[in-house]
Amino acid sequence: MTDLRIGAIGCGYWGPNLIRNFVENPGASVIAVSDLQVEPMNRMRQRFPEIEYAVRDYREMFDMNLDAVVIATPPATHHAIARDCLEHGLHVLVEKPITLNSEDAIDLIHVAEANDRILMVGHTFEYNPAVRALKQMIRNGELGDIYYIDAIRASLGLFQTKANVVWDLAPHDISILRYLLGADPISVSTHGSSCVQEGIEDVAYTTLAFPNNVLAHIRSSWLDPSKQRRITVVGSKKMVIYDDVEPLEKVKIYDKGVKAIRHTDTFGEFSFAYHYGDVVIPYIRFEEPLRVQCQHFIDCVREGKQPRTDGYNGLRVVQVVEAAQASLRLDGQTVVVSTDGPRVAQRRQEEELVHA
Repeated sequence: MTDLRIGAIGCGYWGPNLIRNFVENPGASVIAVSDLQVEPMNRMRQRFPEIEYAVRDYREMFDMNLDAVVIATPPATHHAIARDCLEHGLHVLVEKPITLNSEDAIDLIHVAEANDRILMVGHTFEYNPAVRALKQMIRNGELGDIYYIDAIRASLGLFQTKANVVWDLAPHDISILRYLLGADPISVSTHGSSCVQEGIEDVAYTTLAFPNNVLAHIRSSWLDPSKQRRITVVGSKKMVIYDDVEPLEKVKIYDKGVKAIRHTDTFGEFSFAYHYGDVVIPYIRFEEPLRVQCQHFIDCVREGKQPRTDGYNGLRVVQVVEAAQASLRLDGQTVVVSTDGPRVAQRRQEEELVHA
């Protein structure tokens, strides 16, 4: 079986990680890299001499007999570049968010389907073994009924100039929440503040209402003294903390809880029974999530199967972020998450959530 011939567009912050994973994959060959800046391309070719071409204009890749491209450029460029590549017969893996509005995401879905090409979005955390283990705990009822989920993604930087912290960081946690709960949020409320750059929020607090009265909260910040990547899931039976910054003990299961006991002899009065059990740190075999994601993309291209994080998945995340952005502009008013889009997209989303 011949290697998948891949071109990498974008060699800046995240691009080198994608390039490394595809170079190291025995089923792929990175033939060319592209970036508007010459220096990052030169660094990639020095690090990986097997890369044959480095071009400033990605369109030169259309004459290189490639099978697919991976796009890690600024989000504002995703739609135009991905559309161009799909129309030239290339399968596309594009970094999150898929686009900066749902109309462009729907357009990419249509173009991919019209050209019978794979369109996949880099929601890397859905390929994280720890997140998948947490999903299994929720699915098999180990945690009981889910009460709420709290997520925090914060650090000092990296500041953006074209998009705010909601567009930059929240898609990660929205993707994780959708995956864990197997559902889309019904409504969103977001408050934020522009501390460093006027008009570009660098800290935001987003509350999401999910079906079954499940509440979720996301804190996104470029302005925090420590790097935090943590999700707390509170259920009626147990509680879990997933800390992605922890090098080894990423998931801790707390056998803790509380029950309200109503007194039968006194109308309307309750007492509370607190339960304190063990803290369990399960063994989770580590695999680099990005490596798993890249392998999944290769498999989907070879086998012609739909990716887990396909265009529809990316569209739903964008629709949630759009609602959060609208709430931000309305001083935190609750905004219903849009489900506009082609019927096929809605059917595909339902299938995705059922079979995830």
